[in-house]
Amino acid sequence: MVTPNIILAAIVLVPIVLLMVLRINAALVFLSLCLGNVLVQYVSDDAKWFMDMFGSSHATQTVAPGNNLIKVILLLLPTVLTAIFMIRTVKGARLILNVLPAAGVGLLGSLLVVPLLASGLSHDIVSSPLWKQAQMAQDLIVGTSALVCLLVLWLQRPKSGSLEKHHGHHE
Repeated sequence: MVTPNIILAAIVLVPIVLLMVLRINAALVFLSLCLGNVLVQYVSDDAKWFMDMFGSSHATQTVAPGNNLIKVILLLLPTVLTAIFMIRTVKGARLILNVLPAAGVGLLGSLLVVPLLASGLSHDIVSSPLWKQAQMAQDLIVGTSALVCLLVLWLQRPKSGSLEKHHGHHE
């Protein structure tokens, strides 16, 4: 039997493994996950209204008022698209540095996705002691992950020599 702790661990670990194996820039994926959360907060009601207004009767029935499918799509679409476009963008020693933002993606992703899962599964996970620990650490997870991602992005800026070389061609 699959326990809620195993499901939660998979939700955290699968993105980390994918980001590392596919050498995807995890800092950009983290920022895309944050963008997805903004979309969920500000666009999901309008997206639901749009689906009700212009969608087929089948789509309207599939996305019931209590259903979080639209929210999951809005949350994960920017993340998945960024991951696809950023495959093999992390090279060399930077891959080691990519582990920290990847962990941030896995942890923040779990905090954002679990409440949107089907009610029975979500309830089982939220009732687990591991989830309670994650909830208690959410401020630390979000703050530390955001800071680490910014630092990694700042470290990725081009070397000054390449800027001067590039700048010299325009004069």
